[in-house]
Amino acid sequence: MNADIITNLGYRDAPVAIRFLVDAFGFEELAVYEGKSEGSIGHADLRWPAGGVVSVHSNERNGSSVADLAARAAAAGGYPGFSVHVNVPYPEDMFERAVAAGARVVREVQASPVGTRGFVVSDPEGLYWSFGTRLPRLARDEHGEWRPVEASRS
Repeated sequence: MNADIITNLGYRDAPVAIRFLVDAFGFEELAVYEGKSEGSIGHADLRWPAGGVVSVHSNERNGSSVADLAARAAAAGGYPGFSVHVNVPYPEDMFERAVAAGARVVREVQASPVGTRGFVVSDPEGLYWSFGTRLPRLARDEHGEWRPVEASRS
C-alpha cells in the first residue's frame, strides 16, 4: 500500500506563514483557499520541490496554533517535541536562503557525529524547521554510540 503523509500546520497568521515558507524554503503553492473570515486561510497545500506536501490553515482564536505549541515547548526548555525536517543534499544553500528571508537561527549548519550536516531555524510563529542531509544507516559501536554503517558492510 502506498500512502502520502501530510503535515498539517495551523497558524495564527497563515498568510504570513505561507509567504515565509515559499520565500525562505522554496515551497510551491499548490492550492490556497480563503477561510470564512477575512484574511484567513481555510486550507492551503504547499509542495516541496523534491516531493511532499505541507498543509497550512488559519486557526480559530480559541484553537491551538503552531505559535501556542512553540511557546509551550520554549517554556519547557530544550528542543521541542515537534518540528518539521526536510532532507536536502546541500543544507548550506538552504541555510543562506532561510536566513535571508528572516528565519530565526536556532542552530547554524553543522556536522553531526553520525555524518549528517544540517541546521535548524524557526518560522515566524516559532515552529522549528530543520534541513539536512539524509541520515545514513546506523549501528552501535563498541562503546554503544550510533555510527554510520560502512557501505561495504550494508
